[in-house]
Amino acid sequence: MDTSTTDAMGAGEPEQGGAIPGVAGPSYSLWRMPFDSTPVLVSVPHAGRCYPPDVLAALRDSGEAQLRLEDRYIDLIAKPVAAETQTSLLVAEAPRAMIDLNRSVEDIDWGMVRGASMRPVRHSLANRRSRNGLGLVPRRIPGMGEIWRRPLEKAQLEDWIAGIYTPYHAALGRELERLRDRWGVALLVDLHSMPPLRKSHPQDRPAEFVIGDRFGASCDPGLVDLAIRYLANHGRRVAHNRPYSGGYVLDRYGQTTRGIHALQIEVCRSTYLDARLDQPSARAGAIVKLLGGLVRMLGTEVGSMGRGERMAQAAE
Repeated sequence: MDTSTTDAMGAGEPEQGGAIPGVAGPSYSLWRMPFDSTPVLVSVPHAGRCYPPDVLAALRDSGEAQLRLEDRYIDLIAKPVAAETQTSLLVAEAPRAMIDLNRSVEDIDWGMVRGASMRPVRHSLANRRSRNGLGLVPRRIPGMGEIWRRPLEKAQLEDWIAGIYTPYHAALGRELERLRDRWGVALLVDLHSMPPLRKSHPQDRPAEFVIGDRFGASCDPGLVDLAIRYLANHGRRVAHNRPYSGGYVLDRYGQTTRGIHALQIEVCRSTYLDARLDQPSARAGAIVKLLGGLVRMLGTEVGSMGRGERMAQAAE
């Protein structure tokens, strides 16, 4: 499988921005497709693999943490999908171990930050993930426990937010607004991967794909139904919102009343990785073809929604 960014996208050099403290490199890459292609943006927030040496040294088991935290190589699925469908693509280069881009910037476990005054604990949606160890900066992983050897410095956290979090979300917001301004509507496909789901009974066949829309809040239900039926019609096991309904990205950018829709797609890692869930396998090509067809179909449907909206406005 071709892992060359430029070749896989077929779209030349991307816009790159942000900075990963500790390495010479951007924190995100954005390929913008022409206005007349499709009103869809694919985002990949959890596949970044650019680890500064000091971050690797601070992790108790860097290899296991990488394997567990990353949406392992899902960017290598997203790039050819975006190229084939002429869809804009935003990929985080920074690793999730440093900053989880699918969390609120307020979702911080201040107990892991040295040099910060203790903040009042607010039992709210803004910090519920951090209480489970998977906040803005992951602290604990189920089955692994604490992942860091030492506390995070407050200045270090601020640098990570400034270099990674803020630029990524600024780029994401700008591109969605650009697409919406052109088409009257836009769709964000937030692409993730998941470990194989557990069987609820011996004969159970867990879902290979989970479509999340925050229980109807972030996306037009017709688009969600279209995605579910497409995958099912291709012989794939698909679930809706369980166990993954989407996170902060869908909460923030799914603004259906403004014509911006957002859905999350979780892809089981066993469908495109090897038996260790470590490296891309020969099955990856089939997943690229499958998701390419899905994104193309969604793009056509969203484009027709935009044309309908413009016609309605013209008739008023």
